[in-house]
Amino acid sequence: MDTTVKSKTGSAKAADMRVKPINLALQGGGAHGAYAWGVLDHLIEDGRFSFDGVSATSAGAMNATVLAQGWLEGGPDGARAALAAFWKGVADTAAVFSPYKPLPWDKAMGVHTLENSPFFMMMDVATRIFSPYQLNPLNFNPLRDLLERHIDFDRLRRESPIRLFLCATNVETGKVRLFTEKDISPEAVQASACLPFLFQAVEIEGEYYWDGGYVGNPAIYPLIYHCDSQDVVIVHLNPIVRRGCPRTAAEILNRLNEVSFNSSLMREMRAIAFATSLIERGKVAAGEMKCMHIHSIRADDTMAQYGVSSKLNADWDFLQQLRDAGRREAQRWTAVNFDAVGERSSVDIRGEFL
Repeated sequence: MDTTVKSKTGSAKAADMRVKPINLALQGGGAHGAYAWGVLDHLIEDGRFSFDGVSATSAGAMNATVLAQGWLEGGPDGARAALAAFWKGVADTAAVFSPYKPLPWDKAMGVHTLENSPFFMMMDVATRIFSPYQLNPLNFNPLRDLLERHIDFDRLRRESPIRLFLCATNVETGKVRLFTEKDISPEAVQASACLPFLFQAVEIEGEYYWDGGYVGNPAIYPLIYHCDSQDVVIVHLNPIVRRGCPRTAAEILNRLNEVSFNSSLMREMRAIAFATSLIERGKVAAGEMKCMHIHSIRADDTMAQYGVSSKLNADWDFLQQLRDAGRREAQRWTAVNFDAVGERSSVDIRGEFL
C-alpha cells in the first residue's frame, strides 16, 4: 500500500505525493556495484519509492545488505549515508590490500581497465595456474572485516525493514541458494560474492558456495513469490548489448564474462514474458498467476566502456565516477517511467530479452 513521503531527502515536489512500493533486483559486477550505489542513492533521494524486497548477487548483495542496515538505523537518510560510507570503505580497503591497482598515468588519462597494470598481469597469470587454496592458504579476505564494521548482522536478522534474497551458487549441486534477511551473515554475503578464481569457496552449514552470478544475477522469482509489490526494478551492471565482434583475447574473455553473467537473468525474463502472455490472453484463471511489472535501469553504452578487469578497480575516483553515472541514469529513468510504476512494465520484455 502507498504511504506518505516522510524522508528528509525527498524533494519539495515529492513531499505531498504518495510512495510507490517496488522490488529491486541488483546485479553483481565487482567494483561496478558503485554504479548501483548511484542508482539507489537517487531512488532514495527522490522520496517517491519504498522498497519491499531486494534480490541481489555479489556486489549487489553488499549494496542490498548495507541499504537495509542503513534504513534500519536511520531511514532513507541513514541508507544513503551507509552506502556512501561502505563504498568509501571499499576504496580504503583496496588501497591497502588489493594488488589490482590502476597506474597513475592511466588514472590521469581516465583509463580504468587494468590490463596494462603489472600487478594485474602478474595476478592474472597466477590465478590461471594456481588456485586460491594455493595462493591464499590462510583464506585471508578483508571483505569480512569491512562487512562486520558496517553491518550489525544480529540486529539485521531480527529487524530488517526490507526483505532480502542474496544469491549464491552451491558448488556441489550447481543450484541457487537464497539467503534471506532471517539467515543473513558475513559468510552469506561473502558466498554471494565469492569468485572461485580469487577466493576459496565459502562453507556454510557444511555446504560450499561460489558467486551467485553463475545461477542468478540476480534471481527474480523470490520477488514474485515472496513480496507484495508487483513492480521489479532491475539495476543492470553487465551490458546486455555490446556492439561489434570481439577480436582480441581480452575482448573475447570480456564479452564471455558479460554473456555468462547475464544468462540466468535472460532466462527468467523469458519465463516472465511467457507467463505475462498467458495472463493477457486469458489462458489462466484470474489470480492463478501474478502479473509482474518489469522495469530496467541500465546504461549499456556507459558500462560497455569498461572491460571486465575494471570490476577489480576499487580506486575511489573510479567508484565516484560510476556512482555519478548511476545517479544520472536513475534520474533519467525516473523522469520518464515513474508513472508506469504500479501500472505496467516500462521495458519491452520480449524486445529486450527474447
